[in-house]
Amino acid sequence: MRTSRRIEGLAQSPIRAMTRACLKKGGINLGQGVCQMPAPDAVKDGAIEAIRAGRSLYAKYEGIDELRPLIAKKMASFNELPCDPDKEIAVTVGSSGAFAAAALALTDPGDEAILFEPYYGYHVNTLKVAGVEPKLVTMRPPDWRLDLAAVAAAAGPRTRLVVVNTPANPSGKVFTRAELEGIAKICREKDLVAVTDEIYEHILYDGREHLSLATLSGMRERTVTISGLSKTFAITGWRIGYAVAPEPLARAIGLVADLLCVCAPTPLQHGVAKGLATLGPAYYDDLARAYASKRERICSALDEAGLTPYVPEGAYYVLADTGPFAGRDDQGAADALLEKTGVAAVPGRAFYRGDTGRRLLRYCFAIEDGPLDEACRRIRGLKDA
Repeated sequence: MRTSRRIEGLAQSPIRAMTRACLKKGGINLGQGVCQMPAPDAVKDGAIEAIRAGRSLYAKYEGIDELRPLIAKKMASFNELPCDPDKEIAVTVGSSGAFAAAALALTDPGDEAILFEPYYGYHVNTLKVAGVEPKLVTMRPPDWRLDLAAVAAAAGPRTRLVVVNTPANPSGKVFTRAELEGIAKICREKDLVAVTDEIYEHILYDGREHLSLATLSGMRERTVTISGLSKTFAITGWRIGYAVAPEPLARAIGLVADLLCVCAPTPLQHGVAKGLATLGPAYYDDLARAYASKRERICSALDEAGLTPYVPEGAYYVLADTGPFAGRDDQGAADALLEKTGVAAVPGRAFYRGDTGRRLLRYCFAIEDGPLDEACRRIRGLKDA
């Protein structure tokens, strides 16, 4: 039996492959960004209360009435992006679901989308399944600076979207105001739609502040802002995300999301609604502070082991050179690291089409302190091996 041409060339992500290998080894998984942290009690209690109250029927495809106004309030206060909770928000099955619905709603087969390398693999593969050709603009370590001239050159007559992930997975890059202003200028001049993945918006370091592209001049009407609660509340398996966009775009995205999944899980929407309603600024400050400590520990361990880290500006991943495994490619280095230390990392090829990824590994430090400290101890042991 044949399969569709749209999935030709797709294979299991190296991220999931390394997770399986780590489970088989019984190791510590710093590969997949599953966010192995405790969820807030308020969020869990809200979902449990909804289940016990029988709030388990289909929700509106745009999300439950209790949640959308809370998202709108958060968008106005944190993102400085006021929006209509009834017309400009679509609650989706995770931020990945929001991105898939946006890709299908806003593009046609044969269109192109500009993405920045290293990229999040789900963005690239989702576009490919939608029949959209990714046009990659490479950012290079150590500073991941964006070449705006290269972005402008990548925009051709078939280009429809620019995809921006800030803070970024896997590099931890936080796009500067100047870079976002440059992207906005290109979008206005080339009549492009920006799709921003801002799922790590609350996890920034060294005094950096999050800036949503949609707030820049002329971008409100041509930007889809995507985020969710998976990372913020450590509930990656709940799959609650959302898209915020002008009414015509939000309606189209919601229509496609309805066809794909009907609705995001209703009781879990109630759980995140309670979290948004009850958790104050201290929660988000503590979240960033806790991840900053974890970042310091993992980067220190990698540096001591000769696995030079490119210290992230946000999110909870770090890319690092293969160091003592430099005689191998990235997959060989990841395999050797797992064999020698019982610590799993992801080969850089998961985030690149070019050869740059062949000398990089990605580590996720979104795990509790005990396992993280043990992983760091094992990594440090490489220097004596």
